Amino acid sequence: MTSSHLDKGVLAKPVQRPAPLRDSVYETLLELITRRRLPPGRHLVENELAEQLGVSRQPVREALQRLSNEGWVDLRPGYGAFVHQPSESEADQLLAVRSLLETEAARLAAGATPPEGIERLWALWRAGVEGLERGDTDTMVDSNAALHHCIVESAGNKVLEGLAGQVAQRVRWYHGLVVQRRGRESWEEHEAIIEAIEAGDQERAAALMREHTEATRVAYHEQVAEGAAEDDFGAGAADEGETAGTAGRAAGI
Repeated sequence: MTSSHLDKGVLAKPVQRPAPLRDSVYETLLELITRRRLPPGRHLVENELAEQLGVSRQPVREALQRLSNEGWVDLRPGYGAFVHQPSESEADQLLAVRSLLETEAARLAAGATPPEGIERLWALWRAGVEGLERGDTDTMVDSNAALHHCIVESAGNKVLEGLAGQVAQRVRWYHGLVVQRRGRESWEEHEAIIEAIEAGDQERAAALMREHTEATRVAYHEQVAEGAAEDDFGAGAADEGETAGTAGRAAGI
């Protein structure tokens, strides 16, 4: 009689199960945050999110805890969860690290990218330019992220790829703020980087990537400064309006 017992190691891979609901909720919320559909400072109310996502509050609570652990969400006792509002210093440090990693990646990629990798870069570049011409911000952000990932992947350094991957998702969040500001200039810089990689010019590829990532960092700070100035102007205008209204009431108008 044949035994039904399975020798150890016969089933080398466990049966795949659907992803836990908390993971699906996490991915959905992270996507909304990185695309700024849920902007910095937004109050994330558990029951509202649960209702909109069609789930119970438990997976939402677990997803928010994970997002908090990763720095995407701030949990404030007594107040609830809020989308993290990064400081300028925090942004500067992240974008500086990104520049270091991707500059080295571009240098390595210039000596290692095969023809099919070059064609992939050009395809992503064309998609980004088409998105620019349509005014499609999501396409530009996605194409930019994919193009930079392709360069990092082409570098052939798994440690570098892992570190850059950890930084990339947060950079996507910042890039969403400056994508329109950088516009065509950014894609012209991408074009020059791809040309240097295709030519195998490591030093030029590295120099161009350094300039490109630095331009993004500067654009972010300029965007934040302009936003702060607009807020100050708006507050000032409100103060003036309140003062005028008070004076009018005092005058019996």
